[in-house]
Amino acid sequence: MPSLCRDCCKPFKSGDDCPRCGSARVIAHPELFDLTVAHMDCDAFYASVEKRDNPALADRPVIVGHPGGRGVVTTACYVARRFGPRSAMPMFKALELCPQAVVIPPDIARYARVSADIRALLAKATPVFEPLSLDEAYMDLSPGVRLVERPAAVLLARLARAVERRVGITVSVGLSCNKFLAKLASDRDKPRGYSVIGRAEAAALLAPMPVSALFGVGAATARRMHEAGFTSVADLQQVAEADLVARFGRFGHHLFRMARGEDSRPIDPGRPARSVSRETTFARDVRDPAALRQALELLAAKVAARLERDDLAGHTVVLKLKCADFRILTRNHRLPVPTRRAEVIARAAWPLLEREADGRSFRLIGVGLGDLCAGFEADPPDLFGG
Repeated sequence: MPSLCRDCCKPFKSGDDCPRCGSARVIAHPELFDLTVAHMDCDAFYASVEKRDNPALADRPVIVGHPGGRGVVTTACYVARRFGPRSAMPMFKALELCPQAVVIPPDIARYARVSADIRALLAKATPVFEPLSLDEAYMDLSPGVRLVERPAAVLLARLARAVERRVGITVSVGLSCNKFLAKLASDRDKPRGYSVIGRAEAAALLAPMPVSALFGVGAATARRMHEAGFTSVADLQQVAEADLVARFGRFGHHLFRMARGEDSRPIDPGRPARSVSRETTFARDVRDPAALRQALELLAAKVAARLERDDLAGHTVVLKLKCADFRILTRNHRLPVPTRRAEVIARAAWPLLEREADGRSFRLIGVGLGDLCAGFEADPPDLFGG
């Protein structure tokens, strides 16, 4: 069985322990050295950065979010998760479950700097990587693309080790033949995991999973599918593609392919854009201004990270809101000078949000930056006092 040591990053033919260093942290899979699409996801990213920077927190339950009980949990470390807190949970509920938790307000600018350090390591391995947020990315590690002449599985292990040693946080990685399966793999063995899903096993592995495990199937779609009698992926696998299309329209083609582990989406390192935006749909409608502001700040950080990566800046901050009745509101503010900074974007978007957060509930919030320009034009020094 093709095998790889995750500690010394050396491949070998078979065995439970590494013959070179004796480590038991071994990954073995029949397709290990044939797969080239990877997904890397930082473990409890914001909480991990806080623990890295304050070692006294290492063994304590840490929750990142605005204290005071009105906001939601941004990240809960793995110690805290043993007591029940999870991301997006109301803070008051998280503290009921884990009253001994240390609650730390998010420092988005610091997290963005750590994210940039990680991306710099990714860029040494491949020029084709697609960040999804500050803490996760897809990578194309195929021959002719990767910058290091080692098998993708080895290179992925070396990247995970480099992030841990040089950045000081841990990551979980997934390796497969496409984006959907690679991300599914990285979620299987957290924290500090390395999981592989091969082509041959994909359909059987997916079969017992709920339909919500498929890419593109959100809560509302899953409910509609349950009503139609489809609760597991196996239910979809037993239906002809034409029948799925008859029930779900063009989305039926997507369901047919995903149920078999097929995903043709390319890894997109980014194309020239007229605007950069990020949005999130809440699990439940939100009306609390503090929770809305927290979501806004997180989205602003994601926009800023994308601008930094693409060396862009922008003049116009755009706020998007979807009301409980599905009406969409957009508001914008023209900045005096272009920016790429998360705090500037959030500061400009907050008054726009404040005017709309009048007790109404919102299903979705989005933040963007338009009228893009080159990054060197951003944030003249005198804008920030020197």
